[in-house]
Amino acid sequence: MHDGRDLDRATDQSEALAASLRRVPNTFTTQDPEYATRVRLSFGEQRVMSAIGASLGSVEPGAVDIVLPFRDDLTQQDGFLHAGIVATVADSACGYAAHSLMPANARVLSIEFKLNLLAPAVGERIEARGRVIRAGRTITVCRADVLAITGKSEKLVATMTGTMMTVVPP
Repeated sequence: MHDGRDLDRATDQSEALAASLRRVPNTFTTQDPEYATRVRLSFGEQRVMSAIGASLGSVEPGAVDIVLPFRDDLTQQDGFLHAGIVATVADSACGYAAHSLMPANARVLSIEFKLNLLAPAVGERIEARGRVIRAGRTITVCRADVLAITGKSEKLVATMTGTMMTVVPP
């Protein structure tokens, strides 16, 4: 919705998809019992997240949510959240979902992602929900769904598939 208009007429479809995604059970176990603390500390080191006002929501093994309050200074010329900002929060959600399953001394590095922008990103806040699809020893494949949220209404605005690499210092 933008200025009271459903620009792509997909609100109902987005809400149904978002509801179905919330019901997917988490089946991953972590290698590090302190994974949540490690993820939160690493997130705190990301200056870009601070600069745009993003914060961590839920942190579970293989699943991380990032919340971004909607801000006018992060929009493009038509008042929608800029695609680069959408990509930034989706990438970080994927990265930290992968990071939660890595060894305690590991760092995470994005090596590839594909972003589909599905609808204008406008709402009270944006939430990127990163989930691991498959975790390997070195490479982890993730997805993130980005939702624009206003009140109790959620609209899927983007989806990302990302590949993350485990980086272990020598």
